[in-house]
Amino acid sequence: MGLAGLTILLVEDHGFQRRLGLRLLADLGLTRLHEAADGFQALDLLRALPEPPDVVLVDLDMPGMDGVEFIGIVAQERLAHSIAVVSAMEPALLHTVQVMAKASGLRVLGCIEKPLTPGKLTTVLSLYEAEVIGGQVALDIEVTLEQAREALSRGEILPWFQPQAEFGNGKIVGVEALARWRLADGRMVPPAVFVPVMEAGGLIDELTSLMLVQSCAWWKRWQARGLDLKVSVNVSAQNLTGPEVADRYEAVLREHGLSPEHVILEITEGSVMSDTARGLGMLARLRLKGFGLSVDDFGTGYSSLSQLSQIPFTELKIDRGFVSGAPTQPRKRAMIETSLDLARKLDLKVVAEGVETIEEWQLLAQLGCDFAQGYLISAPVPGEQLPDAIQRWRQTHH
Repeated sequence: MGLAGLTILLVEDHGFQRRLGLRLLADLGLTRLHEAADGFQALDLLRALPEPPDVVLVDLDMPGMDGVEFIGIVAQERLAHSIAVVSAMEPALLHTVQVMAKASGLRVLGCIEKPLTPGKLTTVLSLYEAEVIGGQVALDIEVTLEQAREALSRGEILPWFQPQAEFGNGKIVGVEALARWRLADGRMVPPAVFVPVMEAGGLIDELTSLMLVQSCAWWKRWQARGLDLKVSVNVSAQNLTGPEVADRYEAVLREHGLSPEHVILEITEGSVMSDTARGLGMLARLRLKGFGLSVDDFGTGYSSLSQLSQIPFTELKIDRGFVSGAPTQPRKRAMIETSLDLARKLDLKVVAEGVETIEEWQLLAQLGCDFAQGYLISAPVPGEQLPDAIQRWRQTHH
């Protein structure tokens, strides 16, 4: 699509700031521009548009209806594909608003600190392109359990892979397998839409098995091309309930010629704690067999440090919400420093998710993080495109 093809709504109560923003957007080649002076006017415009805009740029401090209330309504009525917050407010408040919007199911591209500049706008708007790479996201779709089951049987749900690079030398050392569902018309169904349906309907074990089997098959092809990578696969808490899970996962790997040392199973922090006794027993068995275990989205759950210290994890993944903007936001930097310190004391490797800028890379390297994952290195790509994505990163890094 390119930036020029985006439809943008700028919501800003200050007339001069609004005119400046529109002029900067036009200078970037954007022509599909809309404007509103407050939240009420913006909602009327959004409800009247035939299609939701790609990006809504919204100020927070507006009279009548502030930006927080406006974002909540936009999320509830699905009036936009994504938002970016434009504000001069304190970073901690901006982060809270971003988390609120994401929790409401709204894609958040990030925050743009006033005053607006062409560089700031380009950086944030480019993220929209990056997030829909490979197909337009079907943001307003709802799927049924039967549709999800049919998608699995028809092979519409496949793993895409996002590389992970070592901070010390930039070498790609692993990939995370991410489930991607492409519809017949080319649109992509977000995992946030179909994964909860599968969990509720008892299909999540089938999805995980598919991701594991296909990841192993791709690993063999990459290995033949000289790529020695570890593969991370997401595991739901529901996958940890059956007594045969560890044996079954091990059998899949043996069938494809992999050892468990090549595979890392990622478990979200909150899901592990929801069924502690059974979950810990299964994690212990998996670890005994040699699987790596990663606590995903660390910092977003509510586990106690004592519980975390008792789980046989080998890796900790810092959630992207703490990484984004960390170079300029002291609170986020403090969270990262605390997570790294904890990981060192527990002898865990650390992967930072959502690394999208050189500044974030440099900060994390300075703080002693082990690995990076994010759009700075590569967007998630189909298995056949991974060698080319790695080569592009090598050329950029060196």
